Amino acid sequence: MGGSILRRGSARWLTATALFMGMNIILSMSVFSIPVPGGHLYFCDAVINTAAVLLDPLAAFAVGGIGSFLGDFFFYPAPMFVSLAAHGLQAVLVSVISHRLRAKNKALSAAMAMAAGAVVMVAGYSLGRAFVYSTPAYAILKLPFEIAQAVFGAAVSIILLYPLRLKETFERISR
Repeated sequence: MGGSILRRGSARWLTATALFMGMNIILSMSVFSIPVPGGHLYFCDAVINTAAVLLDPLAAFAVGGIGSFLGDFFFYPAPMFVSLAAHGLQAVLVSVISHRLRAKNKALSAAMAMAAGAVVMVAGYSLGRAFVYSTPAYAILKLPFEIAQAVFGAAVSIILLYPLRLKETFERISR
């Protein structure tokens, strides 16, 4: 089965999209992050990747891009447009690739999609930080933390989706 099983615009589609978007916004708060040297490790990438695998590209963009934009708007507005672009593109890419890749191992397909999304997110944030803060040195300093957040988010998402069977459960209750 290709793509999301939810019909775009249906009440279930709107509810799932809003639920994941709300989770992304809440997890943008520093109180729900892991402090690391030089910043925080946020859980939003896990939500974005999970939603992107479960939902269609439009809903994934809403969760990743608009959800991250609003999270930054409420809690730390400086990079909100960077988040809109970087996480929005990340989510769309993960959704498109994970739904179109026809591999026997769905977890591997999702991991490959998340790796592509991570490259887009890390590059987007690095370029965006250099622009927003007017210093490429700051973007380079933050690069290892962006990579760590991308890897952490993908790992948590894969665990939720496959060993913990969230994807299977989502498909069963979405019919």
